[in-house]
Amino acid sequence: MATVTRENIGLLTDKLTVTLQKADYYNGFEQSLKKYAKTANIPGFRKGMVPAGLVKKMYGQSVFTDEILRTVEKELNDYMTKEQLEIFAQPLPLDNDARSLDMNNPADYAFAFEIGLKPAFQVDASKIKVTRYKIDVTDDMVQQEVERLQVRSGKMTEPEAVDSEENVLNVTFTESDKDGNAIEGGIRKDNSVLVKYFTAAYRKKLMGKKNNDSLVIELGKAFEDKEKEAIQADLGLAGDDSKRYFNLLITKVGLIEKAALNAEFFASVYPNNEITTEDAFRAEIRKEIEHYYDQQARNQIHDQIYHHLVDHTPMEFPEAFLKRWLQTGGEKPKTAEEAEKDYPTFVNQLKWTLVSTQLAADNKIEVLPEDIREFAKQQLFSYMGGQLGALGDNQQWVEDYANRMMQDRKFVEDSYHRISAEKLFAALENQVTAKEEAISAEAFAEKLHHHHH
Repeated sequence: MATVTRENIGLLTDKLTVTLQKADYYNGFEQSLKKYAKTANIPGFRKGMVPAGLVKKMYGQSVFTDEILRTVEKELNDYMTKEQLEIFAQPLPLDNDARSLDMNNPADYAFAFEIGLKPAFQVDASKIKVTRYKIDVTDDMVQQEVERLQVRSGKMTEPEAVDSEENVLNVTFTESDKDGNAIEGGIRKDNSVLVKYFTAAYRKKLMGKKNNDSLVIELGKAFEDKEKEAIQADLGLAGDDSKRYFNLLITKVGLIEKAALNAEFFASVYPNNEITTEDAFRAEIRKEIEHYYDQQARNQIHDQIYHHLVDHTPMEFPEAFLKRWLQTGGEKPKTAEEAEKDYPTFVNQLKWTLVSTQLAADNKIEVLPEDIREFAKQQLFSYMGGQLGALGDNQQWVEDYANRMMQDRKFVEDSYHRISAEKLFAALENQVTAKEEAISAEAFAEKLHHHHH
């Protein structure tokens, strides 16, 4: 009778040994061989009429090996189910050599496996303290958004000369020396830039320039810092290339005539709202900006919760087992050095998986098919710029889109994980202790910038 023994060989690491006697597998081997004889296709013999001795000679060893390994796997899985073992990944074989299996000399065999056990841990979301940031939406922020929308809906005109910081210039960058003489083999690139992207000194030089006028610029001194990075990237240059010179040829001077603040413009921005006054238009924009920052602040709370759970939930891991699994258990084998390098990131992900799985169970988080259908619709809604309501009742194609996406296995799996995470964080947000703090948009952006870097 087959037996499975268990012994501890390290921190959260056990060895399981499956021992088979001949009686545990030999009858199965003979049955498998008979089935094989009935289906084997061997030239010169009719199907099902191949002599048993020939089948055994040709295929017996592989059938023998397969039967033993199948029996071992069954005994191993039955044992782990019965003992309710919580393990990582799959058991890893320990020095088992299938070449020792011989159908002509059936014997007792022992197969050893290493398992990594999941750690026990405690997690209590109510002890987590977070900061809920309240971003101050200023009149300037509303004004900037109004102007952005006016420009987006505006008309392009072509004035004779540069007369405003709002002018759009179509230009050709040609790499040159400081006197404007083109460098052979140098960079040449067309681009469009706003006059206000230039530094104050260069903005002054551009005033009055017309089509086909040119200007020699030193890259590092010509543009404001943020715009300089974008221009250098477009030219394929790094930060230390800022001392290079370019001859800037103006090929077209343009100016966007901003849309007027009238009912027609308000309706083009918000077709589903009956906005007729500038005050109501600005109020709607303020509401949108506040909603955006409220969502960003919520995301930031979720980020604080995540880091607290990962950084402050004590947990031990079967390190040697997991590093060995990293080498052999993935799609692509890794060296010991690669596994060592990947381990810290891997174990953090593992920790979050354990914690989030436990919390999802504690909070009875459930994702229903209807949640995924609704997510697909909302995704389409965002692709269309939030204007689906303009379709009225004729939204059958939205249902058709959702039905199609429900047949996409990858979409369903990805959506499931995303919705599950959103539901979990929403539940945890109501359990943590939050302290509200007012903050400017600039300070909040700086906080996010430092976090990501």
